[in-house]
Amino acid sequence: MTTGVVSKGYITHFQHISRKKKKVKARFSGVLFQTGKRLFDIIASLLLITLVLSWLIPILAVLIKLDSKGPVFFVQTRIGFLGIPFRCYKLRTMVVNQDSDTKQASHNDARITHIGHYLRLTSLDELPQFLNVLIGNMSIVGPRPFMKKDDQAFSITISNYPLRYCAKPGITGMAQVKGFRGRTDNFFSIFHRYQWDAFYIRNARPALDFKILRLTTQQILKCIFSFKTFKLKQLERMNHLDAKFLVENLR
Repeated sequence: MTTGVVSKGYITHFQHISRKKKKVKARFSGVLFQTGKRLFDIIASLLLITLVLSWLIPILAVLIKLDSKGPVFFVQTRIGFLGIPFRCYKLRTMVVNQDSDTKQASHNDARITHIGHYLRLTSLDELPQFLNVLIGNMSIVGPRPFMKKDDQAFSITISNYPLRYCAKPGITGMAQVKGFRGRTDNFFSIFHRYQWDAFYIRNARPALDFKILRLTTQQILKCIFSFKTFKLKQLERMNHLDAKFLVENLR
């Protein structure tokens, strides 16, 4: 189970084996790579928070408050680097409920608010996690962190699952740009997310990080600027009232 911290012995063992095998390089053991990645995270987060989030978050906060009662931000405990739990920040996309820390959002979930559908489709609900990056418990690129309940379940399903803890969790990652987003409710989605996360950890380098960032940016911009022309199967995630609310408030 993943309720505790992964021992340094596990990480050291992985790095030792990786150095012996040319096909499996422990990129995350490099001090230069780690220093450069952390420096990039700090600079990029500060710029985004100052130039974008400083005005975008207040706008989204007003829409969230107009849509439903409750706080603007949703804080959830998730599992991070070395299996250490941390407080992950998001914009609230659901009505306040008791199942938010144990039950994943599902298709046409009644808990999701009108504006919440749009925030989820465009990934704008993840923007507050740049604060997590600045604090140091997340990176911009890395395996996505899961809530405690799911993390424990996935660790039982997938062998060698703690390999994911060799890297800081990210706002975006290999699995996300490969199309594995949202709900993980079957072995296929869980296993393939893990495969892409493991691939990233074993092949992490600046060029790969920038490629993931480029693909993520393209996906987000496409969702934001093509919202009014979504295909039918994308609009099926919303009911009529949700779509009407968003068009009226986001035109």
